[in-house]
Amino acid sequence: MSTVLVVDDEQRIIRFLSRALSAEGHTVRTACSGRAALNLLRDQPVDLVLLDLVMPQGNGLQVLAALRNQEDTTPVIVLSGVADVAARVQALDRGAIDFVAKPFHTAELVARIRRHTQPVTHEPTADGRYVSAHGVRLDLDRRRVRVDGHPVEVVLSEREFALLAYLVRRRGEVCRRDELLRDVWGLGTDPGSNVVEVCLRRVRAKLSSLPIETVRGVGYCFGEA
Repeated sequence: MSTVLVVDDEQRIIRFLSRALSAEGHTVRTACSGRAALNLLRDQPVDLVLLDLVMPQGNGLQVLAALRNQEDTTPVIVLSGVADVAARVQALDRGAIDFVAKPFHTAELVARIRRHTQPVTHEPTADGRYVSAHGVRLDLDRRRVRVDGHPVEVVLSEREFALLAYLVRRRGEVCRRDELLRDVWGLGTDPGSNVVEVCLRRVRAKLSSLPIETVRGVGYCFGEA
């Protein structure tokens, strides 16, 4: 199973989540502050982070910002009692893949963790491993990109690669924003953030030659629609 880091300054939450996740077969590590979490992640990579927002020595938003600056792509689920919609939007904009409000149902949280720690799956392709269009070739197994036959050295995060693969797979079609949220992020409803736009901006910054068209007010298209 996966290794999950629980970051919360409430010991009762840490104890409860440690028991629940261990019962599901996960290895659990813990930290009680933002600083402690960042120190641990530098030395002990994990598969997923459960992150509180309000903590001493570095709050959750600061942790997310630090991870992004370090180009650390560890998936982060924010688990917080903060009810402010703006805080949720900020967390998603800074790289969180999900936001779960306290109090939460354990079964739902475990299901979300399972969804985000499972490998990204891809639809079968003609040769079972690659998708390509307009000179771009993606190796779905090794998560590598070639452009015009040349390997690209930049590293895409799992979510960035999944988004690019989705667009390439549906080349020539307009992919609506709600479809991307559902199929790439696994979100049934729009969280009210620009998480799609932020992720695509990063992909474009890393691979500036990609023929990704923005269809204003609708979504995106790889190649001509």
